[in-house]
Amino acid sequence: MTYEGWILLTACLVGISCGTVGCFLIIRRMTMLADAISHSVLLGIVLTFLIANSLDGMYMLIGAAVIGFVTTFAIQSLHQAGVQEDASIGIVFTTFFAIGVILLSLFAKDVHLDVEHALMGEIAFLPFNTHMLLGFEIPKATSMLLAITVFTLVVITLFYKELKITSFDAALALTLGLPVTLIHYLLMGLVSITAVGSFDAVGAILVVSMLVVPGVSAYLLTDRLSFMLLYSCVFGIASAVFGYYGAVWLDVSISGAMSTAGGILFLLTWIFSPRYGLLRRFTALASS
Repeated sequence: MTYEGWILLTACLVGISCGTVGCFLIIRRMTMLADAISHSVLLGIVLTFLIANSLDGMYMLIGAAVIGFVTTFAIQSLHQAGVQEDASIGIVFTTFFAIGVILLSLFAKDVHLDVEHALMGEIAFLPFNTHMLLGFEIPKATSMLLAITVFTLVVITLFYKELKITSFDAALALTLGLPVTLIHYLLMGLVSITAVGSFDAVGAILVVSMLVVPGVSAYLLTDRLSFMLLYSCVFGIASAVFGYYGAVWLDVSISGAMSTAGGILFLLTWIFSPRYGLLRRFTALASS
């Protein structure tokens, strides 16, 4: 595969994995949690590097996933203690991210995990860091994201009914005997793993964008969760493809261009959506 092909494939995998788990965050009105986890995992990555003295992807995945769980638990605990949910998210993620930045500055200056890299990512260098898998030489980030995407889709397929009921009506789920808390932490685990897998390749900004924007755009087109998941994947892939060629054309950051492409697609959907679009509302208002 070509250099361009690896970048596009990896970005599309980020769009699919983040887009699908992001739909459940949107339904549960927890999109800010995606921002919190995607920033807090920096602390997990730095701590893992300091403990293991290695940048191996599997170590990073485990360490950052643990911090993702800790972030979710800390936010939930603060909220249950009486702190407003948005304030809990703000306190936890800014604290964890700041500690990660401090540790990075003090003890890991010479590794490539600088703050700019963590925020913006460097997907352009991704095809040069390869390994052999089943006789094929492929980028490490691509193989990891492929595994995470398959795992995410399998878990969502297996627990689709539970995720759907607990997301739309937690009280009904409790009366039906579903393990609401367990499903909640299962979803948070998926968000953490997806954010971590995407973090090193594309940076925090694109991770947050892919977790939120494709799902919100899909939400404007349908009321059915199954179609929302499908449309979200399509928006994630379209953001990656249009963003990449936009970055090549303008000679700018690829991750930044992909995030911008997602924003433009959302804007167009918000205006022209046949069900909830701005034009539809104006037309209905004018005819009434």
